[in-house]
Amino acid sequence: MTTFDFGSGLVPAHRHPNGHGWVADTAFVEEAVFVGSKVRVYGNARISGGARVYGNAWVSRNARISGNAQISGNAQISGNAWIFENARISESAWVFGCAGVFGDAKIFGDARISGDARIFGGAQISEDARIFGNARISGDIYVLGNARISENARISGDARISGNARIFGLI
Repeated sequence: MTTFDFGSGLVPAHRHPNGHGWVADTAFVEEAVFVGSKVRVYGNARISGGARVYGNAWVSRNARISGNAQISGNAQISGNAWIFENARISESAWVFGCAGVFGDAKIFGDARISGDARIFGGAQISEDARIFGNARISGDIYVLGNARISENARISGDARISGNARIFGLI
């Protein structure tokens, strides 16, 4: 039996046949998915479809990635997070909790998406932005800088939110 240490001790694991990244035996990654050699997939994570995970990315716990989603750089996907369709998560971005990123959305820089937040459409979240709570971001929205969007905020259409902006509640 082959084992690998994902950070909390040795667990049964194997190298994925398409890219040779490490996958815990408790996780499920379809054979067609690309899992780069430095990638770590563990816990009960599930990756399917035409997804690509590369760079130093980590996918853990109960995270779900499917469609043509791409996870790269030092990105981390964990908890019960969902990454679907053509979403891109890159650089040092994290998506965790029960957050979901769908459509053509892009999360990059040091951005964090958490809680039950949902990011749709062509939204782009970058730099040190934080989206959390039950926030919903859709359309061609750009959120960057130290912006924080939380609680039940709903933002859609074409907008740019930056600097130290704080948005919560309903918009």
